[in-house]
Amino acid sequence: MADQSIHYHYALGRRKSSTARVRLQNGKGNIIVNGKPAEEYFAGSKSILNELVRPFSVLELEVKKYDVSIVVSGGGHAGQSEAIRLGIAKALAVMNEDLKGTLRRADLLGRDPREKERKKFGLKGARKQRQFTKR
Repeated sequence: MADQSIHYHYALGRRKSSTARVRLQNGKGNIIVNGKPAEEYFAGSKSILNELVRPFSVLELEVKKYDVSIVVSGGGHAGQSEAIRLGIAKALAVMNEDLKGTLRRADLLGRDPREKERKKFGLKGARKQRQFTKR
C-alpha cells in the first residue's frame, strides 16, 4: 500500500457561535470552505476574503504556497470569517513557533469572547423590558 499520509497542520477557531476547523498544508493557494472555493462560499465579499488571508499578509507569507481546507459551522458570514481567521493564525503558529510573537502582536491569536446574551423570562430580550404604562 502506498504512503497516503499528507502532512498538515490543524487548528480550531471560534467566534460568536461559529466554529472553524482549519487544515493548513503546502500547496497551490487553494482556500476551500465547506467544499467550495472561499470566493464562492463568501459570495465575492472582498472585505471578508481579505480578512481570511490577513494572517498571511501580517507574516508576509505568500498565500499561493499553502492550501487551506476549512470546515465551518454555526453563525453568519462575519462570525465564520473571524473564526476562520483565528484558525488560520493558530495553524500557522503550530506550523512554526517563531511566528507566534508576530501573530500575537498583530492581535490574531486571541479569541474574541463576546457571545450573544440569553433572553431572560419576563423581558422582551436579554435586557429590554416591557413598556412602562403610567396610567
